[in-house]
Amino acid sequence: MNENILDGLSMNLEQANMDKLKSIFPECFAEGKLDIDKLLSLCGEYIDNDFEKYKFEWKGKAECLRLAQKRSTGTLRPCPEESVNWDTTKNLYIEGDNLEVLKLLQTAYYRKVKMIYIDPPYNTGNDFVYEDDFADPLVRYKEVTQQTTKSNPETMGRFHTKWLNMMYPRLRLAANLLRDDGVIFISIDDNEVTNLRKICDEVFGEENFVAQLIWERAFSPKNDAKYVSNSHDYVLMYARNISDFKIGQLDRSEEAESRYKNPDNDPRGKWTSGDLSVKTYNASSDYEIITPSGRKVLPPHGACWRVSKERFNELVDDNRIWFGENGDNVPRLKRFLSEIKEGIVPTSILFYKDVGHSQEGRQELKKIFDDKGYFDGPKPVRLIRRLLTMANTDDDSIILDFFSGSATTAHAVMQLNAEDGGNRQFIMVQLPEVCDEKSEAYKAGYQNICEIGKERIRRAGKKILEENNQMTLEDKEQLDIGFKVFKLDSSNLKTWDNTPVTAEQLDLLFERMNNMIHRVKSDRSDLDMVCEIMLKLGVPLTYSITAVEINGKIAYSIGDDCLLLICLAPDVQPEDIEQMAEYAPAKLIISRESFVDDTAMANAHYILKDHGVELKLV
Repeated sequence: MNENILDGLSMNLEQANMDKLKSIFPECFAEGKLDIDKLLSLCGEYIDNDFEKYKFEWKGKAECLRLAQKRSTGTLRPCPEESVNWDTTKNLYIEGDNLEVLKLLQTAYYRKVKMIYIDPPYNTGNDFVYEDDFADPLVRYKEVTQQTTKSNPETMGRFHTKWLNMMYPRLRLAANLLRDDGVIFISIDDNEVTNLRKICDEVFGEENFVAQLIWERAFSPKNDAKYVSNSHDYVLMYARNISDFKIGQLDRSEEAESRYKNPDNDPRGKWTSGDLSVKTYNASSDYEIITPSGRKVLPPHGACWRVSKERFNELVDDNRIWFGENGDNVPRLKRFLSEIKEGIVPTSILFYKDVGHSQEGRQELKKIFDDKGYFDGPKPVRLIRRLLTMANTDDDSIILDFFSGSATTAHAVMQLNAEDGGNRQFIMVQLPEVCDEKSEAYKAGYQNICEIGKERIRRAGKKILEENNQMTLEDKEQLDIGFKVFKLDSSNLKTWDNTPVTAEQLDLLFERMNNMIHRVKSDRSDLDMVCEIMLKLGVPLTYSITAVEINGKIAYSIGDDCLLLICLAPDVQPEDIEQMAEYAPAKLIISRESFVDDTAMANAHYILKDHGVELKLV
């Protein structure tokens, strides 16, 4: 039953990828090894030893790819006391290094995320740079959480390399989480936009590039600029699969609707006129039109009318052609506002009058925190709100932000849900970077960035309920303004120390063996273990956890329909197993320490097999 023992590791991405290849191209494997030359030849790529092919390379790229696929030994520990509406919310706030967190989310959230938005460090020389440890990421994470912002000045060398090594593995893992119709938005400025385009082309595929949006982030020029006052940032937009993605259209503004008039009092209401000619030439649509005034009109040179002559006559009879007030103008097609079902296609320029500017984002935060500004340049809610629309998020979409910062994304998701009654869920991930002791935030009692982000969500949720007077009491009760807090830590399960020992160190070996008698760490709770089991078995952390008593022993039912049943109680007997099987879970997870001996464990296996329930051990 070794395959049924939970190993405490995150999803094995390398093995998962190999299994996919093996199922499609079994002939490319010999003795368990992949024959890459044969695989390429089957795809029409023949080895020609051409070492001058276009590639984007930098020092450390191969190593950070291995880091991305290295399995994590961590877990996410629940913190109900820091959460809001723990028992009912579907939102998550996760404190931890986003590289490790993204690994841990792979099994439960693989291909489930509709939209990702991130606002990573722009690599300006002074912002924080994540320095990953290839050998032991969790040890490195513990060190990082004890220090404030680090700099990455260009004078240190490898300026761009460090930033690329930080971004590349995180984007590789993030891509796995996107749904086929999902999309990612990444805010960036001129420092790294070129390099970011290149790594996104590699990770997501250049065919899935949607747009390089330009955000007008400043509303006034800086007269002290050395050369040019930079008033914009970029937002790169990539689809997971461009053929499955459909852009979300924008609502028509009052300005757009003001263009519709009704000069001829058409009973169908307001309309605007559109060009009747097209540049794609078709001889059957190249004909002469006689206006009501008797004027003869031909299509522009090299063009033709967009409809046949027969169809044109039908449109005239239906009063859908406009010849001007005097009946002498070039004919135009009437487009009625009442018949337009779709909104406006987004443009690549995000004007601050429509989506806000950086000063607006700062003022929003100050308004929430009693006129205190704890972040430099937080994004405005309206900007993220626009991206949520462009992403075409539906009512129950999952939105991920793994550089959460001031938690604007969570604020925008709650705001949009309040506006349209949606049930979108957010997952915020943020490194608990320590606030500088001289900062306004530290003086106000916030030890790290996560504390500010969580408090922003708490206050924003209350503010949304207070200010949305159009919402009914029932709508307010259903609006999810809560979030579950989880914190990255080492696994709840002890790992065997395989450091070699000498003949003189047998006492050390016995000590290690005795230490493994109880596999769960002594300082970890049942809830810690339950959440780790859910995570490692691919069950979303938002599923309900219900304690049930079975023959005097506590077990935990996961999900409304008991998807899993977890029992960590001691001295589990066959009659207990029989009762647990009555709950009809898909899997029953029991601690190995719950059985008095191997015979009791084997009996449990056979009892559950008869009931069609899979047994897993921890």
